[in-house]
Amino acid sequence: MNKRIPLITLISIFIAALVTSLNHYHLVDIPEMALLVIRWLAIASLIAYGFTKKTLTAWILISMVVGAEIGHDFPAIAVNLQVLSKVFLKMIKTIVAPLLFATLVFGIAGHSDLKQVGRMGWKSLVYFEVVTTLALFIGLLAINVSKAGVGIKPPPIVNETLEAVPPQSATDIVLHIFPENIAKSIAEGQVLQVVVFSIIFGIALAMVREDKRRPMLKAAESLSEVMFKFTNIVMYFAPIGVGAAIAFTVGHMGLGILVNLFQLLATLYVALIAFILLVLLPIALIVGVPLKKFLKAVAEPISIAFATTSSEAALPRAMEAMERIGVPRKIVAFVIPTGYSFNLDGTTLYLALAAIFVAQAAGIEMSIGHQLVIVFTLMLTSKGVAGVPRASLVILLGTAASFNLPVWPIFIILGIDELMDMARTSVNVLGNCLATVVIAKWEGEFDENANHVELEEL
Repeated sequence: MNKRIPLITLISIFIAALVTSLNHYHLVDIPEMALLVIRWLAIASLIAYGFTKKTLTAWILISMVVGAEIGHDFPAIAVNLQVLSKVFLKMIKTIVAPLLFATLVFGIAGHSDLKQVGRMGWKSLVYFEVVTTLALFIGLLAINVSKAGVGIKPPPIVNETLEAVPPQSATDIVLHIFPENIAKSIAEGQVLQVVVFSIIFGIALAMVREDKRRPMLKAAESLSEVMFKFTNIVMYFAPIGVGAAIAFTVGHMGLGILVNLFQLLATLYVALIAFILLVLLPIALIVGVPLKKFLKAVAEPISIAFATTSSEAALPRAMEAMERIGVPRKIVAFVIPTGYSFNLDGTTLYLALAAIFVAQAAGIEMSIGHQLVIVFTLMLTSKGVAGVPRASLVILLGTAASFNLPVWPIFIILGIDELMDMARTSVNVLGNCLATVVIAKWEGEFDENANHVELEEL
């Protein structure tokens, strides 16, 4: 079946946009009812295309257009659609604690036995931590420069989420990190406390005898896989949740809010490009990565990640491609799966950027010190981000709850999260592929002469 957008769909969308623009600038005088019919005919054509495409990504993008149109044409109805986006976000929130616990415990206890992995273990973890920390600070710098969230007026219905929060002392912040009751931490959505508990639990699990560790490790791995599937199930509701979110946003705030959305989107893309040029490229040049061969090998995995917004979808092809350019299988098998828990560069950059955007949108002034505390939190919570579509929303919601930030700006972000997810997931895959070459070079096991015939087919 032809997956390209049909010509009639493109023509109808172009005509609708052209006529609406001409009328807006008073170059033509068309009755509002006629404009309404033209716009909805274009949307009907887009929906028809969605039935031929049959992908979640396509339907989320289509739902954004439909939601924006409903918000513009029928604001009274759009306000009542907020309940659907709230259902979606509530389901996302249920994933937070079990997902973080399972991925962190399995990641630490399953991969931290340095007797087995030797130097490769600490080298990988050091590299992951340095690179993701740089990604976080680039995201922090980008949003402070662009100020994409400044000037957004909150809808009246969410004023109750903007209650004043008493300032916390350094002692309060330190004490807040450590849980006194893990069940209470989970119930209150205290992500950082869940992360600290999971890290200590994972370390403790790695220290017990093999016969005692294996059952719990299997349970953590199984829970992790279940939560991946749980996330995928919830994502089937994403088109409705996203469409309702953007309909509510446009219905309450008008189409002007889309300016802030595209400003945020541009900020993310510029920050990711800066990260690639200022961090990944210098690392590749310093280590001596054969750039032409590397870029040719990662082209397909990155394309898969961009199209599906899922790091997991690109995992098999990425591992195969890295082996073919000269990375030993034992390094590929360790670094890439570990990187999917500890080295999601694009996602960690996005989280820093999005968290400050939420504060800017809410009109909350944050000192550099307060922002650094959030970055430190994200440095930990990002290690548990799953490589599945929109999983970073889980971390963002948890971080907002931990720092008493309102949730309503996340409804705004939700409207373009699909477009942001494409870029950050692609950078995740690129970063993990580069990490395998770096570690192989560091270990002196990279095969410079590898040039398999199969590489020509990538």
